[in-house]
Amino acid sequence: MTVHNREIAAAFARIADLLEIRGDNPFRVRAYREAARVLEDMTEPVERMVKDGADLTRIKGIGKDLAEKIKAFVETGRLEYLEKLESEIPASLLELMKIPDLGPRRVAVIHKELGIETVEELRAAIETGKISSLKGFGEKSEQKIFHALSEIPNKKNHRMLLADVAASASSFQKYLEEQPGVERVSLAGSYRRGKETVGDLDILVICREGFEETVMASFVRFGEVARVLSRGTTKSAVVLRSTLQVDLRIVERSSYGSAMHYFTGSRAHNIAIRKLAVQNKYKINEYGVFEEGKKIAGETESGLYEAMGLRYIAPELRENLGEVEAARENRLPRLIGISDIRGDLHMHTTRTDGRNTLAEMAAAARDLGYEYIAITEHSRKVAMAGGLDESGLRQYMAVIDAENEKIDGITILKGIEVDILPGGELDLPDSVLRDLDIVVGSVHYQQRFPVRQQTERVIRAMDNPHLQILGHPTGRLLNRREPMDIDLERIIEAAKERDVIIELNAQPDRLDLPHNYCKLAAEIGVPIAVSTDAHSTENLLRMKNGITEARRGWLTRQDVINTRPLAEMTGMLRRR
Repeated sequence: MTVHNREIAAAFARIADLLEIRGDNPFRVRAYREAARVLEDMTEPVERMVKDGADLTRIKGIGKDLAEKIKAFVETGRLEYLEKLESEIPASLLELMKIPDLGPRRVAVIHKELGIETVEELRAAIETGKISSLKGFGEKSEQKIFHALSEIPNKKNHRMLLADVAASASSFQKYLEEQPGVERVSLAGSYRRGKETVGDLDILVICREGFEETVMASFVRFGEVARVLSRGTTKSAVVLRSTLQVDLRIVERSSYGSAMHYFTGSRAHNIAIRKLAVQNKYKINEYGVFEEGKKIAGETESGLYEAMGLRYIAPELRENLGEVEAARENRLPRLIGISDIRGDLHMHTTRTDGRNTLAEMAAAARDLGYEYIAITEHSRKVAMAGGLDESGLRQYMAVIDAENEKIDGITILKGIEVDILPGGELDLPDSVLRDLDIVVGSVHYQQRFPVRQQTERVIRAMDNPHLQILGHPTGRLLNRREPMDIDLERIIEAAKERDVIIELNAQPDRLDLPHNYCKLAAEIGVPIAVSTDAHSTENLLRMKNGITEARRGWLTRQDVINTRPLAEMTGMLRRR
């Protein structure tokens, strides 16, 4: 049985939520929540540390009690303490916590005072005005909650974040590659296309003749499998503990390319290719490309595209958004890669809500080969994160200057992530913003304005000549919060007029600017900054998530500002 860091982190986060609903000691709640964040960010597998007998208490935020629980989870796949809490507290209360403006404390009040346990009961209470009568709520809060109810993800169509699927996908692939008779294992579907969320995982296997049954038996025995849906000689399906469905297909080597194309999708792309095949009097399916019954291609994807008279189309582009025509006319972009990145322009340290010091963040970025980073702490509006006022920011600017004197091999830029206030003003005065190397402006509060008001708010912020980068423009949190009502086409056009760069935030639940608007920005000529918004050294590795979204947006290295050397990049930051 394989236990990933994210599974332990999820269990600890769930414990923290349940304890907070129960009104437990806030220090205990904070300990579990911090441990969850640390484990989620760790790159070293905790499972391996346990098996090697490592002292888990050396991990920051992990005490003796939590270390024992981690060890038990790794060894048994269970947490008795979590099971005990779940038996005491209705699971439906956790669903209520997913609603914006309803944290654990408010859920506890609603449950205690009104006996509400479900979304349906909450909606009924709002309709009868019962929520607004509770202490600490009011009519305004009631309306916000009512509006937020529409944003709850539909469980029937639930999709997992790409980054959350990655660990299981990689483990499953490696596991299958080690099985007898297996020659090749490939991941297909929306996962291969780099889609922000994944509904299920498709795996294709080439194996030696006579090993089909062995492969299928190994597949259903994988340590993360919770339930076997079906088992056949060439196709099987399972559900993992994470609730992800995984389908395995054994394919012939001669049909591998066609199968990869077919099962990678998207459906719209495949239909476009099929129409092209019909025009050429070919037949195309998962087994190959056929002309008058004779197979003419299918062993490789490049051969399949060549038979269609097309250049090879990268999986990230296969959405029928013009890629077929571009491939026919030799206009496909040379997509950006992770090796093109020279720096990261959005991150936080322990000075606000980060978990690593300035020196640690800079050293980790240097180890990644970066030439520069920008430290962009929160401004004063984000008080819960210890946001900086002008005095605090100036003090930290001096700290950054001192660190630049000490560290070799990387340049640290002085920056801020300044809040865009409701009227479009920036949260700090021009007198300090003008002295910074980089200013990222973001909306964190009042995200439910009408589309016109929200759009004008952001454009007014971009009118300030000191704002250089618009951070996470839609404010979306995938599977948790819908994007703001904002006219992104107008925003991109306004950014072009004002020489403002737009961020593609690489946090797995943001990936914001979305890929289709990245494509529009590139076409208009607005540069993109692919940044991690890192709050720890481990978060710096999230750059790969941003690069995947950038590739889906047809971006090249020329479209992204932080692929440039330092002098050229800072020159692009200067507004006309």
